[in-house]
Amino acid sequence: AQDPALSLVEPHEVHLGPLIELVQIPLDKEYGLEITNNGPITTGAQATVHASLSMKNDSLTSNLYHFNWIYAPLILIDKSEQRFNSIINVTGEFPGTFPVSVWVTHRNCWLCRPVARNVTVLQITEFITGNLTIAQIEDNRFITRGSSMGAVTRISFCLHDPSHYFKSASFVYNWDFGDGVYQITKEPFVYYNCSTMGNRTVHLKVIAEWEQIGSIIHERETVQKTGDFTTALELLDAVKSINVVGSRETHVMENLSLSLHINGTPPLALCWLIKSECIPLEGEKCHLVVLNGSCYNLSHTFSDAGQYCLSVRVENGVTMLQTYHEIKVWPTGIHPAFFVLLCIALVSVMLGLVLYTTFRSNTQQKDLVEVADFDFSPLSDKNLSSHSESDCGQICCRSCFLRSSQEAARESHELLHSFYKPVKTYTV
Repeated sequence: AQDPALSLVEPHEVHLGPLIELVQIPLDKEYGLEITNNGPITTGAQATVHASLSMKNDSLTSNLYHFNWIYAPLILIDKSEQRFNSIINVTGEFPGTFPVSVWVTHRNCWLCRPVARNVTVLQITEFITGNLTIAQIEDNRFITRGSSMGAVTRISFCLHDPSHYFKSASFVYNWDFGDGVYQITKEPFVYYNCSTMGNRTVHLKVIAEWEQIGSIIHERETVQKTGDFTTALELLDAVKSINVVGSRETHVMENLSLSLHINGTPPLALCWLIKSECIPLEGEKCHLVVLNGSCYNLSHTFSDAGQYCLSVRVENGVTMLQTYHEIKVWPTGIHPAFFVLLCIALVSVMLGLVLYTTFRSNTQQKDLVEVADFDFSPLSDKNLSSHSESDCGQICCRSCFLRSSQEAARESHELLHSFYKPVKTYTV
């Protein structure tokens, strides 16, 4: 039975907690306990430590649990507890690294075996806590990937003050850009124009002042805290161009080799993808390659014919650039040059046939002249003369005159075509 006197005192705040902490207690594997803190914090500020209990087996019955904390030498400011969660706020007056542990027991039996236990480490410093961030301005937007030469860069200080410890403080920021340029501002950011390439370190000294009532003489006194921060500023040259060198046509099952030439400062993150259409590459749904140079050779074999597009995205931590390269894939054994040569051959053959036929017909076309075969020998004239005289003597004068007129008419007309094949033919 539980002693009523002991129930008035929480064991984690007196003596029993450390004693139980030193004992190696087997824990129930059916439970999980997560513990986190929002440190680091400066001395005097408050930190929040959060513990959350979970059950790995859904069949377990949910009971009431109690969270037992160990936080010494830190000072407890506040504590809250729910069914499966517990939160404490602590502060420290001295810098250092302090462990904060918690274990969970059933609420009705805090001396029973813990069901879960975990520990976290809280860091406390006497200086201001925060960090520096660098962003480049592109198209009126802040790009936090880095900074490029000739671009306007914004360097900002982010104060880490979860408990609003510096809510009444005034700050002064002393900037050293590492190239001999210094600047003092009252704002936690500054704009810097990078004009030369190279790596440099930016230094920042933050001074915070405020007034508070003293703990001894109860008079208002000025409190000051400082913090020193550094960050590396790498000035890179932006990715200006991507040149794809290679053929835009290939065949199925033929290896296509392309060369990518990039104008930008390495290291470069190259992402490429071949699809049936050109698409903007977003995320990591592509073939990602990290380059330390400016050239990359790509080989790909297509299994199907069609129209394809190579999409390429390159970034170097400062800028990002995309380009596209269209590719036509022909079936095996067919190439567009084949069709061109075939058409030229057919046209040449047809033109040659036409010219040959025309020239052949012109050379074979000739004029034929028919020449009558006359016998102008004396024997021929005598026979004709004697025959005419005998005939004329036997026939009346009328017939002679009629025959003479018919022969004259025949001689006055052009030569008629003969009904028989000419004896001799002359070619002109």
